[in-house]
Amino acid sequence: MLDSISNRPELPPEIARRRTFAIISHPDAGKTTLTEKFLLYGGAIQMAGQVRAKGEARRTRSDFMQMEKDRGISVSASAMSFDFESFRFNLVDTPGHSDFSEDTYRTLTAVDAAVMVIDGAKGVESQTRKLFEVCRLRDLPILTFCNKMDRESRETFDIIDEIQENLAIDVTPASWPIGTGREFMGCYDLLNDRLELMDRADRNVVAETVQIKGLDDPKLAEHVPAHLLDTFLEEVEMARELLPTLDPQSVLEGHMTPIWFGSAINSFGVKELMDGIAKYGPEPQIQAAEPRKISPEETKVSGFVFKVQANMDPKHRDRVAFVRMASGHFKRGMRLTHVRSKKPMAISNPVLFLASDRELADEAWAGDIIGIPNHGQLRIGDTLTEGEALRVTGIPSFAPELLQGVRAGDPMKAKHLEKALMQFAEEGAAKVFKPMIGSGFIVGVVGQLQFEVLASRIEMEYGLPVRFEQSQFTSARWVNGNQKAIDKFADTNKQHVSYDHDGDVVFLTRLQWDIDRVERDYPDITLTATKEMMV
Repeated sequence: MLDSISNRPELPPEIARRRTFAIISHPDAGKTTLTEKFLLYGGAIQMAGQVRAKGEARRTRSDFMQMEKDRGISVSASAMSFDFESFRFNLVDTPGHSDFSEDTYRTLTAVDAAVMVIDGAKGVESQTRKLFEVCRLRDLPILTFCNKMDRESRETFDIIDEIQENLAIDVTPASWPIGTGREFMGCYDLLNDRLELMDRADRNVVAETVQIKGLDDPKLAEHVPAHLLDTFLEEVEMARELLPTLDPQSVLEGHMTPIWFGSAINSFGVKELMDGIAKYGPEPQIQAAEPRKISPEETKVSGFVFKVQANMDPKHRDRVAFVRMASGHFKRGMRLTHVRSKKPMAISNPVLFLASDRELADEAWAGDIIGIPNHGQLRIGDTLTEGEALRVTGIPSFAPELLQGVRAGDPMKAKHLEKALMQFAEEGAAKVFKPMIGSGFIVGVVGQLQFEVLASRIEMEYGLPVRFEQSQFTSARWVNGNQKAIDKFADTNKQHVSYDHDGDVVFLTRLQWDIDRVERDYPDITLTATKEMMV
């Protein structure tokens, strides 16, 4: 594995075998199904689940909320750790639905690479583009998996062209499909000169592999019908002339993406993709932080919280902070400093995830993702270290695009509602604003579906029916400036000012005119649509 900076010291073998990556895609491209097959190949589960399970078929492991099971979509990023051959994979399945994109953006700060899943019939879709842009900003290496090749799909060259044009990245085929739709029978592995044949009879069976000595091997004709073989040989010849060859360094720098073709539901092409992640994916990388960067090979332990999930286990009012280890070798029971509060925390029951199942983690290395159960001390953006005051940077919080008031169905339970809302605010599931004037709360989200998810979760997890009401405000901006200017501004604009759950001042607006007026009348104040999740 080439390291992007040659003068960096070699990583300890335990860290070097870690591969931490997220799976990103448009909704319905097959991301969660692919995650299931990863677990199957890693030996973590015996039988893969399906997003919409019928009869005896198992449900997927990574969609654990009731709403995810009912709708067949993922609404919350979930983490899974498992071994694959000599590697340790830390995989994060993210929601594809654009209404939950903020959860996905934050998750991408905690991984070293992304696997982009594309639907063979639909190509590059809008949400894929958005997520790709975030990967671009962070120079994340990307590996592509073109799914659903066993259904009617587009021409292979069309798919590759579309990725190159839309995402401005070089594409190099790691495998090439033979036949499409009903005639799809497998792929030719271009990196290892192997023929992979798909078995349609049993979806949990690993594909049959035939070793071939190059494309002129007569063995090919024994397995592939003549009409498909001619087309395939012609396409591969064109591909080899027209498309760049795989350059591992270019992949690590984020300029090139290798593409594998397959069908996740038929367990086909998944093993080759996993081999690709192991071979071409990056080792744990250096983490941006203040006042200095954190290198994974440092012996002192550090990590940061990129997600908080409340009530993962409905029987316990638990809150689990997802922590990406940035350096060192963590052991259970260690005392780490919580940098924001400067207090030591004994981490006595850290967990490793397999979606909603978990086991106690006795140790973790840089690159791993562990869960720390806590009662609200840990928030998104918090850094834990062995004493040094480091703060990991680059975890964004975005201004909500939709605002609504919220009321409890039972007025006597207003206190319970406040507790529930604060919990969701710290989890990052919604922004909660407390206006300076008047009672009640205003809830801000990125997409309409989030209001439904919040209402259903508050009712299920707290037994509290709530209703969301139209608000006069349409957007929110954080107010920045020196404290004196902010206080003066808040005092003059009480009817527009509220506080978020961190206590920061927020300006709620009805029209663009409100924002223009502030910019004109208050030169020492700036309004921003994002804030860094740190102190």
